[in-house]
Amino acid sequence: MENENLTDVLKKIIEKELKNLSLMVPKSFTKDIVNKISPQIENIIEKNGYVKRSKYKNLERIIDDLEQRIKELEK
Repeated sequence: MENENLTDVLKKIIEKELKNLSLMVPKSFTKDIVNKISPQIENIIEKNGYVKRSKYKNLERIIDDLEQRIKELEK
């Protein structure tokens, strides 16, 4: 499963569960909780070997650039 999709699913689950709570507390409190929990969830997911698609694409681009540089230096 892609990390991005997994993160979205986890965010949706958390948001769904927090909706009931948000009826009792101010909205800013709920948003703060989601904003604080999301990065932690992403860190847990990355520790399990998954990365976001955007991060993967950036790493791919960097690798391609480095390979091109090596080829140029070998000439």
